[in-house]
Amino acid sequence: MKIYKFGGASVKDADGVRNVLHVLQVMGTEDLGVVISAMGKTTNALEDVIASYQDNDAYYLDLIDELHLKHLAVIEGLEMPSDGIKEEWLFRFRESGIKKTVKAIIESLKGEMLRNQSKNYSFLYDQVVSHGELLSTKIVAAFLNACDIPLVWKDARQLIKTDQKYRDAGVNWKETENLIIQSCKGQPFITQGFIGSDNNGFTTTLGREGSDYTAAILAYCLDGTGVTIWKDVPGVLNADPRVFEKTILLNKIPYNEAIELAFYGASVIHPKTLQPLQGKEIPLYVKSFMNPEEEGTVITAVDTIEPLTPCYIVRKNMVFLKISSRDFSFIGEHNISDIFQELSIHKMQVGLLQNSAISFSLCVEDKYAKINELLKDLESRYRVSHVEGVSLYTVRHYDGDAIEFIESGKTVLLKQRAQETLQLVVKE
Repeated sequence: MKIYKFGGASVKDADGVRNVLHVLQVMGTEDLGVVISAMGKTTNALEDVIASYQDNDAYYLDLIDELHLKHLAVIEGLEMPSDGIKEEWLFRFRESGIKKTVKAIIESLKGEMLRNQSKNYSFLYDQVVSHGELLSTKIVAAFLNACDIPLVWKDARQLIKTDQKYRDAGVNWKETENLIIQSCKGQPFITQGFIGSDNNGFTTTLGREGSDYTAAILAYCLDGTGVTIWKDVPGVLNADPRVFEKTILLNKIPYNEAIELAFYGASVIHPKTLQPLQGKEIPLYVKSFMNPEEEGTVITAVDTIEPLTPCYIVRKNMVFLKISSRDFSFIGEHNISDIFQELSIHKMQVGLLQNSAISFSLCVEDKYAKINELLKDLESRYRVSHVEGVSLYTVRHYDGDAIEFIESGKTVLLKQRAQETLQLVVKE
């Protein structure tokens, strides 16, 4: 069985849903499982709902109503005539009762929030944001079924069983595999990305890149022939086209290389998605939903990336720290342990580190705006200098031209070079 995953950008509106239909018509639906994310920006909207709810602001009900209207607009767009859509399909879709289904999901969400007694934000988060995937898959499934694409709607909460670590749940692989085989093997289906449930039946979510992870779980449990992630880019590029003018499409990437790129901050595929696929050597394709017949990129069991070219990753708005002892003594293991404890307390994500005899240098991401608190705590025991607003460049498979290109016109604060990886902290 092959697994397709369509993200929020690919189903953000009626045209996007119609394009999903086009992709399936071109590529075929035999022995297919489809994973769908929430429609574009829906998760953000549901996060706003939670924030309003926690502020004891009844406005959260209005936000839910706005979300309802947004999904009704998608349905109404799909009811309109369009090239390649038969009138009989439109009639079936109009008669499918999808508007009633969406209304029922919206009312269920309101009721769940009115009944909520939990003070646990992560628990509430999972119960609320999961409705985005339920709404999108019901709409897409109804439209595809009306258009002669007979995919059976499956509730991912009945397929993927997890622990109770809400917002980043761990998968119970044995139970999940049994449920997926029993429910999905041998029939085309459509289900939600990102969500599962614990043993008490409460909804859980799978954390960062959760929909990709869902696709990998399904492929692993069903001994899939491949997973395809459909995106608005032609595949995996060697650099972010929003930052670099010239980019190269990577045709093939080894699993380990993709994990390395993700570790350094590239928008590739999260390692947790790749690990189950690598275990069974299931290839992962990244392809354009606008040009489905193009080859795209495959992440698989090859020796090196093809073509072999420098890969550029940039993380902006980082903070550069240089820490030394107050008495100019060596920075030893106990100092490093102490510094890392402070970094953990203040939730800093480390992108680069380098130590010498008397200093310890780091480039960190201040995701939660805690840099001033961190500096205050460190300065009580160490000499600390810092530079905010720096960029961290990472170049895999660098060469002389790549080094010159990155350093040109920039102030280099720190450079670290390994056999395959070059990292530079620069002030631009």
